[in-house]
Amino acid sequence: MSNGNFRICPDTGFKIDLEGEKLIKIHAVTAIVFLLIGGLFGILVALTRWPEVHILPADLFYLALTAHGFDILLVWLIFFEIALLYFASSILLNCRLATPKFAWLGYWLMLIGAVLTNVIVLMGDSSVMFTSYVPMKAHPLFYVGILVFAVGALVGCAVFFGTLVIAKAEKTYEGSVPLVTFGALTAAIIAVFTIASGAVILIPTLAWSMGWISYIDPLMYKVVWWAMGHSSQQINVAAHIAVWYAIAAILFGAKPLSEKVSRFAFLMYILFLQLASAHHLLVEPGLSSEYKIVNTSYLLYLAVMASMIHGLTVPGSIEAAQRKKGLTNGLFEWLRKAPWSNPVFSGMFLSLIMFGVLGGITGVIMGQEQINIIIHNTLYVPGHFHGTVAAGTTLAFMAFTYWLVPVLFRRELILPGWARWQPYVFSIGITGIALAMIGAGTLGVARRHWDISFADAVIKFDHPAVANLMMGINGVFAVIAALGGAMFIIVIVGSVLWGKKRSDEPVAQPSVQEPSVISSYGGAGTLEVPGTFTLAMVFLGAFVLYYFVNWKFLSSTWGLS
Repeated sequence: MSNGNFRICPDTGFKIDLEGEKLIKIHAVTAIVFLLIGGLFGILVALTRWPEVHILPADLFYLALTAHGFDILLVWLIFFEIALLYFASSILLNCRLATPKFAWLGYWLMLIGAVLTNVIVLMGDSSVMFTSYVPMKAHPLFYVGILVFAVGALVGCAVFFGTLVIAKAEKTYEGSVPLVTFGALTAAIIAVFTIASGAVILIPTLAWSMGWISYIDPLMYKVVWWAMGHSSQQINVAAHIAVWYAIAAILFGAKPLSEKVSRFAFLMYILFLQLASAHHLLVEPGLSSEYKIVNTSYLLYLAVMASMIHGLTVPGSIEAAQRKKGLTNGLFEWLRKAPWSNPVFSGMFLSLIMFGVLGGITGVIMGQEQINIIIHNTLYVPGHFHGTVAAGTTLAFMAFTYWLVPVLFRRELILPGWARWQPYVFSIGITGIALAMIGAGTLGVARRHWDISFADAVIKFDHPAVANLMMGINGVFAVIAALGGAMFIIVIVGSVLWGKKRSDEPVAQPSVQEPSVISSYGGAGTLEVPGTFTLAMVFLGAFVLYYFVNWKFLSSTWGLS
């Protein structure tokens, strides 16, 4: 049902700006295309690291690794996050999108930049990997593509901020912005910092690649680059946690245990999360011991606290909502009777668990100066990334897409059985990848080497036999994860193209309980969530045990007998 430049969503009652809806759709679809491209490169990387398969020669391995990192860690995620920013501002605030022509300019800049960098990488002379550390030098257009993409993303953030201003001026909501929008605002603020940091280092690197600058200090490059490289992942964290809150509200009418505390946790991300980028620099001799000790012993925990708040209040809000509906038997009836066959819920909840356990615990371990020395630049690091970005962010975005397609694209999902099982298949694959990499990294397997057997090395080195087993496990689970990713892409693309068109007639009972999603303030009104607190204690016990196991492992490497 349309009204001028808006339509009223028959399922949710949202007032949807038509131009904003188009932009959300095109950003989401483009994101999924790059997820496919990045995933194809990723399976080639995993199969090459499997000693018995070892599918690519060295030059093509590093080409695939470069493209995989760029397409997954930047392009797929940021395209989807711009779609989320437009959703959280225009749709949740019942507002027109600011300067849609400017937004389209941002989209085309992002697309041109992404395509340009991919083409240059495929040409074969820019295999500098995601980090592109100097003195490795890529083709100048490699850096140009990243910068153009970043400018497009910055334009998208500006449109988001402008939409918030319009919504405030036109009084389309009351009080403070909704919590989901506040989370998106956090992601956008971090994005501006991230893009500025990238410009600070990539513009002179571009000049260096063109011969205009003779030298760039490698340590200076790493310090500034990680202000972009790691902070870009903090955009993901803030965005996917906003998605958690949105799905909890959409499916259960859930409110956070304390909205003020949840908002404060998002604020802590802005203030402290970038500090975690130091775990990539803890072995660098050019940084002072005082900086490393303060960062890893005190400041790091401020960001960890924020994630623990969200990790408690999201499932806690669901438990409170479920108990309010009468699911009060025992500690976990609320969880057992959750809609596990709905991929929107299962994807979100699996994302929450895997991000906390695989990504969160390993992130804290990597952030310890002493322990970092035994896992730095090993496969432990990408194992952690797969626990955060692939398991946490990607799975949350997949879950949200299952809700967006029927609501925005007005299409029924095809292959509902595939959709039901896809989050589980993908989760099993990513969990296996992360655990195998973490195990191999603990054994010392190098992060960036194409052949862990060092068959062509002048000086031979043999890892323990179990390291080869770990990489075989990594390869098997990479195939499973690729299958889960393919299931998602087939279901979503097929639904958009051929799914049964949904009626535009208003439904009797909207599927979204609006006050829980777009109200200004509020909370669950209770802290009686014994199931969630029990799960939190299990998580804490696992974390403490793993933490001290790593200290024991560190002590065994010193050999002071």
